[in-house]
Amino acid sequence: MNITVAGAPLLALLLASIRVVAWLALVPPFSTRGVPAMAKVVIAIGLSFAVTPGLADDPLPTTTPEVILAVVGQAVIGLGMGFVTMLLISAIAAAGTLIDLFGGFALASAWDPLALNMNSVFGRFHQMLAIALLLVSGGHLMVIGGLLSTFDYLPLTGFPDIGHWTDILVTAFSMFFTVAVQIALPMIAVLFIADLALALMTKVAPQLNALTVMFPAKVGLTLMLLGLSFPVLPAAMERVVGLANEAMAAMAGA
Repeated sequence: MNITVAGAPLLALLLASIRVVAWLALVPPFSTRGVPAMAKVVIAIGLSFAVTPGLADDPLPTTTPEVILAVVGQAVIGLGMGFVTMLLISAIAAAGTLIDLFGGFALASAWDPLALNMNSVFGRFHQMLAIALLLVSGGHLMVIGGLLSTFDYLPLTGFPDIGHWTDILVTAFSMFFTVAVQIALPMIAVLFIADLALALMTKVAPQLNALTVMFPAKVGLTLMLLGLSFPVLPAAMERVVGLANEAMAAMAGA
């Protein structure tokens, strides 16, 4: 018994899988070490099945050098779009790190069981909240849909034109910083005013030990006011998902 496989759809599936798996390698929560590498490959192949029927009729590489160039090009596309998406989604975790810095929790670190590294307390907490909001709101489906839509604009052959990616990356960095500061700004402002008040108090009463007074006061104030950042997290997650889709569309030239 002979089994024949159509070469064009199979090649389109493999090239599409390379772009998807490169994207999954960087975008949370798929990028965490809690998701095995084989699971990422299976997810990438499954997602690629959805776009393969529309890609089989497109021009595909026919020679070995063209196939190698296409593989490298798809990996570059996936990594570039994955980096932008990861950067924007990480803005919420960065807001938690800012709260740690101004609240005095930066001295303590927590073990991140997914990334297998050390992370600040509220940075890790906000990261988990961001992933939970991403999954509950269906944002992961939106960013995956944004990635799959790029196959309509970026072909599977050749190397992509990445000359215009510089402006997109600069904009993504600026939006990352802006969103993180906007989320943490109420806490930062309150803690800054508390620092000023405690400094004036130690000036009025020099016999007070500034370190023994300021550190516990800031920790307690941070714990009491932590909830100020929670109401803005759903809107922030919706915003970063929209920005991620817009960035991928711009990188694809849509």
